[in-house]
Amino acid sequence: MTRTRKPRTRKSYRAAFIGVSLLVLGAAVILALSALEDTVVFFYSPTDVAEKGMPVGEYARIGGLVVEGSVSKEGASTIFSVTDTQNSIQVAYGGILPDLFREGQGIVAEGEFEVTGRFEASRVLAKHDENYMPPEVADALKASGQWKETTE
Repeated sequence: MTRTRKPRTRKSYRAAFIGVSLLVLGAAVILALSALEDTVVFFYSPTDVAEKGMPVGEYARIGGLVVEGSVSKEGASTIFSVTDTQNSIQVAYGGILPDLFREGQGIVAEGEFEVTGRFEASRVLAKHDENYMPPEVADALKASGQWKETTE
């Protein structure tokens, strides 16, 4: 018994093309996300760090105000604390601090958490306007009354 096949229609070719296209697009998205996974840097406030705890060696950003009276030198590093008015994190930075860095100033630091709980910063950005202040930190500072409006 011989069986005859139906000829393929335009509709079946179109469905096959759409299916293959979606498969290729999905594979491209998965590859792009896996390639970007290592370059993603998360932001944490001192309260986030205190509540969740951070794994040692995790690269992250922290931000808040430099605590008054906390800036000191320890060898080639500058040690200071950053607060969001609820919790503080001690930060060590071995580079040259930005000109706008000072006590009471908003900063964002990038780096890794150490075993001691200290944050070893590889980069420090000083706030000169709200562009460097993450919204979570700005909201916490406004709620505590320590937000300093910039005038232009």
